[in-house]
Amino acid sequence: MKDRDNIIAFGSFENSMEASLAKAKLDAYGIPCFLTEENLASLYPIQNPRFSVRLHIFQKDEAQVREVLTETVVLAEEDLTRCPRCQSTRVEYGYSKKLSWRLTSILLSLLFVLFPPKKTGHCLDCDHEF
Repeated sequence: MKDRDNIIAFGSFENSMEASLAKAKLDAYGIPCFLTEENLASLYPIQNPRFSVRLHIFQKDEAQVREVLTETVVLAEEDLTRCPRCQSTRVEYGYSKKLSWRLTSILLSLLFVLFPPKKTGHCLDCDHEF
């Protein structure tokens, strides 16, 4: 076996979801990799430092993996969601924070499966829901 064909543990993740996302990204780029201790980390979440999910790669791919996993995606200006009132891009989506909808959802809690609450946009600057 050549030196460049060695398999190394590239990094460890706190949970299997983070590790699976990293593996999926590497798979999308065609970089071979695999995870270990995925089940142990899921079985014993309290002992995370002892059982963390490890990502293994070929040593020859280390630089490419580091580049792929550290890249960030910058959205174009027109792709950002804006608040209709103040045009801010600091917007989050979630369930309505209006009191009337919260009371209604409490009353209909048994029927949530049939009538799920609608997710709305919430501006973090002007507190407007849309």
